Amino acid sequence: MNLRDHIRDVPNFPKEGIVYFDITPLLADPKVFQYTIDMMAERFSEYKADKIAAAEARGFIFGAPLAYKLGIGFVPIRKPGKLPYDTISVSYDLEYGSDSLCMHVDAIAKGENVLLIDDVLATGGTAEGMVKLVEKAGGIVSGIGFLIELGFLDGAGRLKGIANSHLLKL
Repeated sequence: MNLRDHIRDVPNFPKEGIVYFDITPLLADPKVFQYTIDMMAERFSEYKADKIAAAEARGFIFGAPLAYKLGIGFVPIRKPGKLPYDTISVSYDLEYGSDSLCMHVDAIAKGENVLLIDDVLATGGTAEGMVKLVEKAGGIVSGIGFLIELGFLDGAGRLKGIANSHLLKL
């Protein structure tokens, strides 16, 4: 099955000159979505993670069912002010500025192996922020996985040497 056939290109979204990869058709087809999660589970099972951490919102779509499939815990990483309990946070640089990510202080225990999952690897800024957050909590990033890589933005180059990364490429 070619997953690319189930991802719609939306030109000029969210602004002129950008082509947005819309995963809604992939998610709407139960067989394709199940295949996607099964494929990710097969590819990422080698990382022997204790937990999967994913950033809101689209990372949750793949991270939570993948954690279920692998029989491990799931850690939501969110923007400031979105989590109801005590949090730790990190700031990180993006191509257009900076941002922050948070997670609960008790989400990852010291020494736990964590697999980071997101839908798209663009410049690598969000992934780098997630790495910093997991390490700040005392966790070990055992791998980083994505459904889509925008190779022309070289996010993989930014992540090189940070953690084991394994990319699902379309």
